[in-house]
Amino acid sequence: MSTDSREKILAAAKLVAQAHGYNGLNFRDLAELVGIRAASIYHHFPSKAVLAEAVAKRYWEDHAAALEALLTKASTPVLALRRYPETFRWALENENRMCLSGFMAAEYDDLPEEVRKEVQTFADVNVAWLSKVLSAANVVTGKQIEPRARAIYAAVAGAQLMARSRSDIALFDAVIKSYRTAGLLPE
Repeated sequence: MSTDSREKILAAAKLVAQAHGYNGLNFRDLAELVGIRAASIYHHFPSKAVLAEAVAKRYWEDHAAALEALLTKASTPVLALRRYPETFRWALENENRMCLSGFMAAEYDDLPEEVRKEVQTFADVNVAWLSKVLSAANVVTGKQIEPRARAIYAAVAGAQLMARSRSDIALFDAVIKSYRTAGLLPE
């Protein structure tokens, strides 16, 4: 089976996990989405846990790259912070999906340890990036940086969850606007 097939499986599994979580990953359904036999998936991913680990790892790696690109393209660190919620809005724009790591975090007790690790890494990547950018922007200093970064990450992920539960991107935008008004995110 080719690398192309592996990539198609990962892409399909990401979409399924964003809509249905870890428990929604099913080799038979994935095979149908990709257009292959279910047994063919086992060539690259011998178990659901191995597949979910690969999907979650790819997800945080892609997200980390998107955050770095956001920072590179922004003219200032403050502008990068202002645009950070967009990285969560994209999933909502894609058929009302949710952050894969957020969905899987809700299933934490049901996750194999290797998948838990990748889900935790997603949060760590976000908090580290936010801490770096908050520091560069001089929004907060010293011991206030990491707690603010955690608060921003949790707040934006929570806004996504609220909006998804109502299939309402406008709600996401309104909640983000309220965070700006309250001073959690820059105007």
